[in-house]
Order: sequence, then C-alpha cells, then structure tokens
Amino acid sequence: MALSSRAIVAIVLCAAVPSLASEPYPTKSIRLIVPYAAGGPSDVAARFIAEPLAEQLGQRVVVDNRGGAGGLLATEAYVRDPADPHAILLGAIGPLSIIPSGKTVSYDPEKAFIPLGSIWSSAQVLAVGPKLNLTTLDEFIAYAKANPGRVTVGSAGVGSVSHLAIELLRQQAKVDLLHVPFRSTGATIPNVIGGQIDALFGDVSVLAPYVSGGSMRGLAIASSKRHAAQPDLPTMAELGVSGVEAENWYGLVVSASTPKPIVDRLQSALHAAQTSPAYKESLERHRASAGELGPDHLARQIRSELAKWGAIIKSAGIKLE
Repeated sequence: MALSSRAIVAIVLCAAVPSLASEPYPTKSIRLIVPYAAGGPSDVAARFIAEPLAEQLGQRVVVDNRGGAGGLLATEAYVRDPADPHAILLGAIGPLSIIPSGKTVSYDPEKAFIPLGSIWSSAQVLAVGPKLNLTTLDEFIAYAKANPGRVTVGSAGVGSVSHLAIELLRQQAKVDLLHVPFRSTGATIPNVIGGQIDALFGDVSVLAPYVSGGSMRGLAIASSKRHAAQPDLPTMAELGVSGVEAENWYGLVVSASTPKPIVDRLQSALHAAQTSPAYKESLERHRASAGELGPDHLARQIRSELAKWGAIIKSAGIKLE
C-alpha cells in the first residue's frame, strides 16, 4: 500500500531527529565553570555540589576555575562562546547583580542565563577588632558619630558585597565611615585583629570562627533573621537599624539557549543533589547554607538585587573599574 506524502514526511523527520531517549543527557563529563580562582568560598561552594550533582547525573562534574575581574571575565566568556550543554556556570552576586548594575557589561543577567538554583548563601557580619573596646552596635554607631570619617571599616574590595554592606550601614545609620578595601576578606581579617583597621564586614561563614574564638567581636548580622552559625548574633533590624541586609551568594546557571529538556534535567538533578545528607553536612560544617532552593528563587534574587545594588552604587557614587 502506498504511503501518503504526510506519512512519508513524518517518517523522515523521526529518523532525522534523535529522541532524548536514544541520546540521554549528559553523554560526557560536565564542566562547572567557576569565575574565580581556587580556594575561595566560590570554589568551596562549587566543589561541595559537584559530587552529589555528579551522582544524580551519572557523569563526572569537573570544577574549572577561571578567575579575573571579579568574576566578569569568565562570565562574559561563557556568554560569548557557543552554548555547550555540558558546561554549567557558577553565577555569583558580583557578575550577576553588582557589576552589571554599576558598569556596562556584554550581557543582560536576566536574559542571558537560565537559573538552575542557589548553592551558597552567607550573610554579612559587622565585626570589630580589639582596637575598639566596643560590645554593641549602638556603641559602634555612637563612636562613629563622635569620630566622623575616622572609623575604618575593611571590605573585600571596591564593589564587593562587603563594601556595599558598609554603604548600606552608612546610609541607614547616618554615620561617616572610612572604607578600606582589600583584595579579599582573608586579607582584611589580620588587619582587624592586628588593630590596623577598626572593623570589617565579611561572610558569616568566614568570620564565625574568629568571633567564636574571641579574636574579634561580632556586633550584628546583615540579614533578615539570625544565622545558625552565630545564633546569639542579632540582626541589624533587631538592633534598630533596618534596611541593612547583604549576603554573598552563588547559584548555578546555564546559557539561555540551552534546550528545555536539558534545563529540566539539570534543575531536577540539582534539587535532588541538595537533599543529600553529605551535602547538607558540608554546608553546615562551613557555616553556610544553600539558600532558598529552586530556580525561581535565584531568578528573583538576580532581578531584585540588580535594582537594590544599582541604587546603592549610584547614591554612593561608587565607580566600578
């Protein structure tokens, strides 16, 4: 019996387009591109999720560190290069929310990527060293008002979330603080402990051991609620300074051109990986959390913080080079 022309076309299309079932994804190792050098919290966050994610996908997940320009170089390269379904980008607060709100970049953070989900969240803590014999946020603010422009507060660099936390405190508490940028929080800490500067903002996951050990004193956490790593540390709002909320975060994203079946597979695998007891234990051990799970939360976070940090950068006159 002769086949109709429509039936012939259908047969040809079925033969020409392989089904997802015949070519399951992934077919090789996944590259997890981290736009920062090895050793920092971004690298730790990536390595924590790599193993449980690999177990869900049935392929190795290889962390590929590519530092430079505060995460911008590798992020722009990822957008510029042809989409690779076996390459995932670690999206960070810097290149996805802070840098694009303060300078021109080659991509639109809301359109260039599809979020898979958050993997790391660490609120900022204001801590002082032994140089200042202060025990409360009220005392710190009173001291800063009595010494305008003389209280030195360190950050991980101009345009970092720790820098922007300083600007938030300046505005909300109406104090004149002297910002001292370093290359990282790790470089800031010894200068606070040694008394070269008065205070710093830094990730709770990084500062908690120093605060618990007594080498510096935590005054408040810049988050909407207290953190399990430092449950006795009150929030800024609890102490009467509202609007000072800042956290360092990382999430996984893929190119906006990634086929939907692959996106669905990755989102599902990430969510399952984050239920792993070993993964949760790793985060707890480093005093961090994965943040709110799911791609929708990460999408909202990128969008809302573009507006939030853009306003702070503009009002403070910060120049992102």
